[in-house]
Amino acid sequence: ERERRAKIINAEGEFQASKRLAEAAKVLSRYPASIQLRFLQTLKEIGAEQNSTIVFPVPIDLVKVFIEKLGKK
Repeated sequence: ERERRAKIINAEGEFQASKRLAEAAKVLSRYPASIQLRFLQTLKEIGAEQNSTIVFPVPIDLVKVFIEKLGKK
């Protein structure tokens, strides 16, 4: 019984997380500049930590062209 309840709780958490991701995707698609802001926020978070992560920023416009070319194949 305990294991069954744990699985149900886990599944509910996954479902809620997927709903939140879908909502975030809608916001990002409505406001393209928000992707750039989120990218900058992520860079700030990485820079604040003491780690050896190397970040190679690629302009979003360049990535967009690359994705479009992949979609045409």
